[in-house]
Amino acid sequence: MSTTDPRHYDVIVAPIITEKATLASENNKVVFKVARNATKPQIKDAVEKLFDVKVKSVNTLIRKGKTKAFRGSLGTQSPTKKAIVTLEEGHRIDVTTGL
Repeated sequence: MSTTDPRHYDVIVAPIITEKATLASENNKVVFKVARNATKPQIKDAVEKLFDVKVKSVNTLIRKGKTKAFRGSLGTQSPTKKAIVTLEEGHRIDVTTGL
């Protein structure tokens, strides 16, 4: 069993469970919300250590914060970073169970 660095939990914030992410899971892809300052090698290392899987590639994107009306007043959502992690053949992550 490999020792997990507590910093890995800071890199990966949460799994994203949407219809699009569920469709991607059929192609061995998992979508995570990650820290804004996380790099692709850090994300790859964190996923491999936390879930004990082999990662093929990592794609990242930053969703810009939007202005939304909430109870009549305007507020701004903060920008978030997503990582789409492609796993090697034969490896799986069940995001519904949690860590």
